Amino acid sequence: MCSRSTPQAVPVWKRREARKMSSSLREEKQVSSSAPFLSAARHLNWSSIPIERPAEGIERQMVVGEQMMICRFRFAPLLVTPEHEHLHEQMSMVISGNVRFFVEGVERIAVPGDVLHFPSNCRHGATMLDEEVVLIDIFTPVRQDFLEPHVPNSE
Repeated sequence: MCSRSTPQAVPVWKRREARKMSSSLREEKQVSSSAPFLSAARHLNWSSIPIERPAEGIERQMVVGEQMMICRFRFAPLLVTPEHEHLHEQMSMVISGNVRFFVEGVERIAVPGDVLHFPSNCRHGATMLDEEVVLIDIFTPVRQDFLEPHVPNSE
């Protein structure tokens, strides 16, 4: 459980200990934020998450939990992600740019602020329109295929 109670009066020596602990936790956060999975509660910032380049025109950042993961994607203009399906339930939120999604054969244009839900095994794909697109995707269960080391194509 992640709840915290605040005592009414804290002796000076305890406040000093708390400051030392807080400093130690900040240092731990900087060291551990790049780890793909930790079982403890975390507070992260996208600026501290490593950027991967799984394919030309795609940048991906990931925070992985026990049963779910969140990814921030940056897609180049006009990039196409072919239609596909997977057992993972997915929610996608458009942060910037416009995207033409194909969901079960139906075309939809998504704009910043739109959220799409893809149930398990729902066929979907996307085409970025004429500007860079940033998406936040949430998957459950964790996409193990995203955690496997990526070897860039040398062609």
